[in-house]
Amino acid sequence: MTIAGLATAACLLGATAVVLAPRLDTDGTPVGTTPVAGTAPAGTDATPAEPGSTTGLGARASRSAGPTGAAVTARPAGAVAKDTPASMSYLRDRYRVSPDDAARRLALQEQSAPLAARLAEEFPDTYAGMWLDQAAGGVLTIAATRTDPLRAAVAGVPDAAHVRVVPARHSLRQLTEAAARVAGTLDATAGTDVIVDEQANGVVVLTGDVVDAADARLAAALGGAGVPARARARLSGAAVPKACDPRYCAKAPMRGGIRLDVPRDDGTVGGCTSGFNVRSRSGESFVLTAGHCVVGGRHQQVDRTWHQFLGPKVPVGVESTSPVLAENAFPYDYAVIPYQPGALDRWAYPRRPGTNPVSLVNYWCVPDNPRCTDEQGSRDVAVTGYVAANAIQVGWIVCATGSAYTPKAGETYVDSGAGAGYIPGTRCGEITGRGSGGIDVRICARPGDSGGPLFTESDGKALGILSNGDPGQGPCTNPNEHNSYAPVSTVLDRVNSRTGGTLGFQLSTLGPLLSPIAP
Repeated sequence: MTIAGLATAACLLGATAVVLAPRLDTDGTPVGTTPVAGTAPAGTDATPAEPGSTTGLGARASRSAGPTGAAVTARPAGAVAKDTPASMSYLRDRYRVSPDDAARRLALQEQSAPLAARLAEEFPDTYAGMWLDQAAGGVLTIAATRTDPLRAAVAGVPDAAHVRVVPARHSLRQLTEAAARVAGTLDATAGTDVIVDEQANGVVVLTGDVVDAADARLAAALGGAGVPARARARLSGAAVPKACDPRYCAKAPMRGGIRLDVPRDDGTVGGCTSGFNVRSRSGESFVLTAGHCVVGGRHQQVDRTWHQFLGPKVPVGVESTSPVLAENAFPYDYAVIPYQPGALDRWAYPRRPGTNPVSLVNYWCVPDNPRCTDEQGSRDVAVTGYVAANAIQVGWIVCATGSAYTPKAGETYVDSGAGAGYIPGTRCGEITGRGSGGIDVRICARPGDSGGPLFTESDGKALGILSNGDPGQGPCTNPNEHNSYAPVSTVLDRVNSRTGGTLGFQLSTLGPLLSPIAP
């Protein structure tokens, strides 16, 4: 039995249908009575599906392999493209391909699932899995322990020029059986805790929850798998959580760009933004923000900072008085704020032995950062270090995150003075100079963004925290608006100088954690 007649080749980019033929009996005749659909006239769909069944190549293989031997049809690439505008856009932008090629790739994707099911059924001892290799040109790659039979079987499938068969040692059935054996040995679940890696032609044990990386049974289970087997953490220490709206982000971990509400002496409440995580030599965690948030005419008392002060009022930090870790004189506009008692339990990463989670900056997409959503969208950027003030260059493209906000009518939220219509989040722009003694940038900001982080998007380097800038309220309409940031290196040098270096403050690229990070 072969799949040489499994598909009727058809032009993927025209108005023709892609069709998988029914299975053949041992005498070469089709099983069942449903005919194979051929080329559909322009503007029409492929052969109609059976009443009540699922149409298109998205249908499960059971339709082609069932007792009736019904044909499985695939839609024309033009129809696929019409229904997948976001996927088309992704392929065109990511891989710089034409609309026709993007449509071809998506049509090939649609036929891959039923084709995989069919190959697994007809070649159980040979077929070893498949995957789409977009980087190699949108090629459907099929692994097989014996390549010749599979090559013959798929020679007539639509878009056969982009279907490749590669050798593998173990069939998919062998891999699946091995995963089940390993899972049974470890009291785990195959497919969830022990998975098949078709590209590597092996199995993977995911550790960190059901299976402990230190499980004494693990080595023997891997060694006795009978196929290549390895273990890896389900979530590595470098895994980066998703970003969150800076106004409503009362969840671990604390990251740069999150809203901080600060009650003033006169009973009013102002808003600022967290900049970066800082730690002392002993491993104690702090939040860096602007000094004028807690030092000034309306801040003579010891200030506490909160997230969502008007509800649920989550405690964050408390102004340090012994030693004093805040100033309000640009470029020394900083506050290194320890956590309120018990607050770190809310804001630190949960305890996970053997992991050192990264420190983060919140990257939250806003409408006036139009390229933000093209590929990655809202996300967290891992902080990898900082750039010294004297090494920062004019012309660099950098990004800043702020949480300034003025509530809409009827909305309960602290008004930071941003002005109606300003949306908190991440914007990018250009460094225009360092004449202020800080970092001058062409990026929109509003009252309430103070203390927020300035960073490089590509490599996660911290640059500064927002201090001051051009006046403005409401939406960002001035393309030449300038604002100034206090350099992180200047702040760290200053606070360490004022404390005699005894506490050893440094930018944190890890945590915060509930337990101190080893120095």
